[in-house]
Amino acid sequence: MYKPNTYFEDAVYIYYFDKKLRSLLFTAIQSIEVSLRSKVIHYVALSHGPFWFADSNLCINKMMYAENLNNIKREVQRSKEDFIQEHFRKYSSPDVPPVWKTLEVTSFGTLSKLFCNLNDIRVKKQIARQYNLPQHQVLESWIKCIVILRNSLAHHARVWNRRFPQMPQLSIKARGNWIDYTHIRPNKLYSQICCLAYLLDSIYPQNDFKTQIKILLNEYPKINIHHMGFPNDWESQVLWI
Repeated sequence: MYKPNTYFEDAVYIYYFDKKLRSLLFTAIQSIEVSLRSKVIHYVALSHGPFWFADSNLCINKMMYAENLNNIKREVQRSKEDFIQEHFRKYSSPDVPPVWKTLEVTSFGTLSKLFCNLNDIRVKKQIARQYNLPQHQVLESWIKCIVILRNSLAHHARVWNRRFPQMPQLSIKARGNWIDYTHIRPNKLYSQICCLAYLLDSIYPQNDFKTQIKILLNEYPKINIHHMGFPNDWESQVLWI
């Protein structure tokens, strides 16, 4: 169903905007995923060894632990990466490689679940602080949202005006430049874009993600950014300056 006075060209215009937006978001998420993967591998292994992901004593939820381990084994068995194939040519046990090999071939969703189900709060806080976040619960909240967003992008789903079921925690005392979250709708894309921007700033302060967002919005001035959750004063927010 089309709104009155809507033309096919309008739909094409929105389609191309959403396509470019999805590409920009996907690139940002890739950088965050690589960063989180390396930090989880490094910090947790330093405290708990190379096979911590297979230790049920390090998990909050035992059922989730079993599900995660089964997913990891399936993903490792499916992998055609040379370093995984070479590992199994040399070693027959245990049935999964050490974490620095195993987590390189697991999905972002599995990585997210592993981190959230880890019961070592000290290590989780240590990782969260690497992203200028005050608590590990904030990082968990953001990661869960990013995984859902990434899945939408991977399946070429429309995202620009989507309402998301998983919402990031915005009411934080950020160590870096953040937003006034008072009137922000957390189920809209803007809140997640802000989370991506904040994480990228902590990973690589010279990144151009926010610049590219502004360029894209200027390129498509007919897009109603309020449908994305952007507030009127978004460009004056300290995160975006």
